[in-house]
Amino acid sequence: MPFLSIDHLVTESRTHEIYKKMTTIGSSDDNDIVCSGAGIEPTHAIIYLENDGFEIEPTSRHAEICINGKRVKKKTAFTHMDSLKIGPLDARFSLYDTTRGKEQAAAPETGLEAVFEKLQHLAEDLSQEYSVHSILTHVMDDVIGLVNADKGFLLLIRDGRIQSQVSRNYNQESIDDNLFSDSIVQRVIETKKPLIIRDALNDTQFNTSQSVIDMRFCSVMCLPLLDRGAIIGLIYVGNDNIVSQFKPQHLEALRVFASQISLILANAMLVDDLTFENESLSRKIEDLKFGNIIGECLPMREVFNTVRKVAATDVTVLVQGETGTGKELIAQELHRESNRAKGPFVAINCGAIPENLLESELFGHVRGAFTGAVQTKSGKFQQANGGTLFLDEVGEMPMDLQVKILRVLQERYVVKVGSNTVEPVDIRIVAATNKDLEQEIAEGRFREDLYYRLNVITLRLPPLRERGDDVILIARGLIEKYAKEFNMPAKPLSQEAVLAIRKYHWPGNVRQLENRIKKALILSAKPQIQPADLDLIPEVLKSVMSLAEAKEDFQRRYINEVLELNNGNRSKTARDLGVDPRTIFRHLEKLNEK
Repeated sequence: MPFLSIDHLVTESRTHEIYKKMTTIGSSDDNDIVCSGAGIEPTHAIIYLENDGFEIEPTSRHAEICINGKRVKKKTAFTHMDSLKIGPLDARFSLYDTTRGKEQAAAPETGLEAVFEKLQHLAEDLSQEYSVHSILTHVMDDVIGLVNADKGFLLLIRDGRIQSQVSRNYNQESIDDNLFSDSIVQRVIETKKPLIIRDALNDTQFNTSQSVIDMRFCSVMCLPLLDRGAIIGLIYVGNDNIVSQFKPQHLEALRVFASQISLILANAMLVDDLTFENESLSRKIEDLKFGNIIGECLPMREVFNTVRKVAATDVTVLVQGETGTGKELIAQELHRESNRAKGPFVAINCGAIPENLLESELFGHVRGAFTGAVQTKSGKFQQANGGTLFLDEVGEMPMDLQVKILRVLQERYVVKVGSNTVEPVDIRIVAATNKDLEQEIAEGRFREDLYYRLNVITLRLPPLRERGDDVILIARGLIEKYAKEFNMPAKPLSQEAVLAIRKYHWPGNVRQLENRIKKALILSAKPQIQPADLDLIPEVLKSVMSLAEAKEDFQRRYINEVLELNNGNRSKTARDLGVDPRTIFRHLEKLNEK
């Protein structure tokens, strides 16, 4: 805001704002600035606000006016910090409020030195843990000071709408976020080119705009903020008291800032979008949860419906599905939804216990029943009394033990190893397997009568690769779960990671995905989880390779996956793959060489 400071005014104030097109000075009370003293004419001088600055004119030959000690007799231009003499009174003109301090009272420099200084401030802000809004506020304060604007706005374009992100004035205060010209902003959006308006109120392109008329806009400069050719926002600065305030050098200075602000905004908007997407996913995850299970694909919805129908009964349920598909979670939901929910839920993995100990684990034993049986112990059947017993990997159970399990299912009592005492049990059996039990029956490894006892109701869980977008929902749910457990931020998935997760066939299913998510959260140094953090190669992004390369790549990754499923057991991996163990050793040697 321009000011004229005059000594010995009639009023107490010695400083007057110069904001009108014509400002009168004199001893008469009807002047804009009233002065007293010998030699002051009733109307002594008139100050004009012209397109290129300010001019002062004496009203008569008796009205003495001097600029910087030189008397003027006609309309003469003056500028910032010029000394004026109005009759006997000394005066000084300033384009800016001198109460802002000496540094701000001087006209701001817009040369390279000033620009680099402001950029240094920006770099320091970025190196600190400031919020994006705080950084952008600092930048806009620097921009306003650099070009000596009265006000400045940082505008965003989201979903076709213009939003004011930062609204500041010269005093580094937040202001009304609607004090800009919609028509000027719209022109810049349409052309993607910067505009400098000398005097908006008298500009033929904009003087009919209602916002220009209502708010009497003067000098305006507006620049687009571009990200890969698309306009994502604008910098808008204005000075409503001085025409032709902004020059080409101001525009060049702002271009430097625009590139930096565009980068900050693009990243901030990406983070906002990802945050919104993650929040939406989180809400969606909660809506789609069935107990601790996440899923919305048709096969899983059918499983959930069946669980709801059979949970209240005591019928035996067989859950079939590949390793890692969530068979135990389904068993837990059957228990929670049942009348036995207040009773115990006991699980045992029949394939993880040595054959000679499995019977004792299931039925218990008495003291002295075998070497090491130093005390009587209840088995899983007794522990599950009144609740649910989950027999995981029931297809791994040896044939002689299958006979005893069949007897328990028929007669509902157990006998501890080394005892003859019958103990009744009230339990519900839920069994699970990743094997084709009908094939096992055909090959003599599973009893047909036990199969029909277990297979009253069958639930088939689809593998993760057949569950569509469930895999992304599950991944996000796992990120939230383990981020809380590890006390760290829940990093979003990058678009490349989402693509890679969808394309990967996940032979280890949810368990494999869970392990990859844990690793990514702990080891990733980037703000977003990338495919490499998940040990995934986004195949859709790969360039075309030769058939020989594709075969080698597939073989390498497939061996790694089977090794992972077998917890690094090389001999078992060789047996599963039907290859000589030396093939696996050579594979591992190549990995070590890399």
